[in-house]
Amino acid sequence: MARATKIIRNFYRDSVSLMQLSSTITKLPGVEQASAIMASPNNVTLLVEAGLLAEPVEAGANDLLIALQGNAEALESALTAAESALKQPSPSSTGNEQSRGMSPRSIEMGLGNLVGANLVLISTPGEYAAAEAFKALSLGLNVMLFSDNVELKDEIALKQFAQERDLIVMGPDCGTAIINGIPLAFANVVRRGVIGVVAASGTGLQQVTCLVDRWGSGISQAIGTGGHDLHRDVGGMSMLQGLKALAADPSTSVIVLISKPPSPEVVSKVLGAASGAGKPVVVNFLGADPDRVRRENIYPAATLEDAAAAAVALGNGRIPEARRATVTSPSITPLGPQQRYIRGLYSGGTFCYEASLLLKKELGQINSNTPVEPEDRLSDVWTSRKHTVIDLGDDLFTRGRPHPMIDHRLRNERLIKEASEPEVAVILLDVVLGYGSHPDPAAEMVPAIQKARDLATKAGRHLAVIGFVCGTAADPQDLSKQEAAFREAGVILAESNAQAVRMAASVVQKASVVGGRL
Repeated sequence: MARATKIIRNFYRDSVSLMQLSSTITKLPGVEQASAIMASPNNVTLLVEAGLLAEPVEAGANDLLIALQGNAEALESALTAAESALKQPSPSSTGNEQSRGMSPRSIEMGLGNLVGANLVLISTPGEYAAAEAFKALSLGLNVMLFSDNVELKDEIALKQFAQERDLIVMGPDCGTAIINGIPLAFANVVRRGVIGVVAASGTGLQQVTCLVDRWGSGISQAIGTGGHDLHRDVGGMSMLQGLKALAADPSTSVIVLISKPPSPEVVSKVLGAASGAGKPVVVNFLGADPDRVRRENIYPAATLEDAAAAAVALGNGRIPEARRATVTSPSITPLGPQQRYIRGLYSGGTFCYEASLLLKKELGQINSNTPVEPEDRLSDVWTSRKHTVIDLGDDLFTRGRPHPMIDHRLRNERLIKEASEPEVAVILLDVVLGYGSHPDPAAEMVPAIQKARDLATKAGRHLAVIGFVCGTAADPQDLSKQEAAFREAGVILAESNAQAVRMAASVVQKASVVGGRL
């Protein structure tokens, strides 16, 4: 397998557009793997580890690096195609900005072009992000820090600096937010309304905001905090800032807080502030004991779906009712006697974690690369074992590759592999729409789903594929169009991750009873 590289000096593109470019180049004939990144030392090291580079290259953080692997004859034309794509005007240099002349090359220049701006989105390589964020905060700007690989000590210092100025730092590694109705990074187009969200989980935020939209309500603001915010040493500073902002916001009447399990030291601080917000607050700390969360003005929610439902009810002046914990088992062709296991292939980390939690209650041990219990961790993430759910967006899978919300190749390959195993009964998956995600996930995934089901049929088995689409009617991909394509391919769709997980559990439980395995 040949390699090829191209370094474009002093040329910048943000990481989302580079992931999309990488995905596009990977699909060219003869290209096996492709990555376009800013050539920071960490990024270059990642490409060496991924096998796209034989050794580190002479490039700097201001240089754009394209690295390809594939047939030697194809790589030169692929590099040319990549360079041609990069010469197209970037979104930031079109429209009004282009008409004003030179694109801003610094935060100060950006402020000069857009007087009155109060928020900046930073997406530089992680080792340089903190310095840019300090500059922005010093200029009085709130910060959305999309960059990851920012050291924890820098995150703490940034958030303390922001608090002193009554500003907020969303992130680091904040992949989604909706501010004043504008989706930022990976986010969906949702209707405006009275529900405000603060989330230390990107896909958790997307699930709740999309369900709120699906059920006829809307979002005032959706504030991401980054996944480390509720770490003991960070202390939930951004969640507390977001909570304070929404409590003071006259357009917000209900607040939703979302996180994976916070550090115990942080929980009481956040819940104390929530109880005193003066508005009803729905809290979904995945896996938390509801009795430990419940207090005046606080409504605990066990799942992301429950959180959205409770928020909609409160927004309509009703007391939330408990959601049904079970769903109707879908009608499917009987499974073979050997078929007993679920394989969950997720692009969203929070969806994967929520699935592990729910399935563990129903089925016992759930193996994963991001397990609920340490003893359930897979020793080899590339090989499933019994019931397994995988977060394919984990760093272990994305080194040198675009995120699976953008590039579905890795999941499609894993889907075929799982379908070939006689003991697999159900494939469980998520589909995430919105800005930043693939423009047509169904077109990418349906052929692999059909191939997987055909593979099982030829072996005398029926493979159930169960999933859900996280998106809205206003998203660029069109929710109804995507759902129709998946249904036509035989996928059983639920409204939410929680419903899909319960459907999957019911299928294997029913098969166990029919097959006499219980």
